[in-house]
Amino acid sequence: MYRDRTVSLVIPAYNEEATIGAVVEEFRSVPQLDEIVVVDNNCKDRTAEIARAAGARVVQESKPGYGSALLRGMTDAKGDLLVLTEADGSFAARDVEKLLVYLDDSDMVMGTRTTRQMVEQGANMRFFLRWGNVFMAKYLQLLWLRPAEPRFTDVGCTYRALTRRTFDAIRGLVRETGPAFSPEMMCAALIAKRRVVEIPITYRRRAGGESKHSDTFGRQARTAWKMFRTISRMRFCGPRPGRNAAADPRPAIGP
Repeated sequence: MYRDRTVSLVIPAYNEEATIGAVVEEFRSVPQLDEIVVVDNNCKDRTAEIARAAGARVVQESKPGYGSALLRGMTDAKGDLLVLTEADGSFAARDVEKLLVYLDDSDMVMGTRTTRQMVEQGANMRFFLRWGNVFMAKYLQLLWLRPAEPRFTDVGCTYRALTRRTFDAIRGLVRETGPAFSPEMMCAALIAKRRVVEIPITYRRRAGGESKHSDTFGRQARTAWKMFRTISRMRFCGPRPGRNAAADPRPAIGP
């Protein structure tokens, strides 16, 4: 619990048996977390079994994709505050407190992996990936310069925190199932007039496995194009409300 508000950690997972146990155990050491929710996104290995044994609550999402898994996890989580992270061990549990502290003055706190001093040796943040994220973040920032004036340097970082009220406000505005869900969520928060800030977080080498969408130059390029299209659609065409509004039977909470 953090300042009398319950906190849920959401971890999307697809075949992460090599790392999920250690990740859950590391985050269980964070005193502010009330629950850890692992989303089994059609895993074909022992991810779900290992996650349960480590102390997580496992929920199922049959619709494939990073975005689908995160949406299910946030919908099923019980906390007043939601923290999102990865199952590969690339994010440090000690940064949860930092995200929560900044959430005192904002509605959503984004982590950035582009602060060089915070990127550990061997982390998957090579030149193209790092500067591609910076470019896309600055594009998003430019499109919302008025009236929001955001400051972003990363659009692909999963590690972030938001309030339940913010999730209720944006869940009907998002529809991407893949990695483009990350910037779409940022755009949705700005459309909903939520206060979004970005802070540097520690980014480590993956504990195991390969990234599903950034392990090769080709995948990085395809992901970047999808993110560019999503950001442009959200700004110039607007979201398509209602698609995910029914995912949670609880009524959305207003500002």
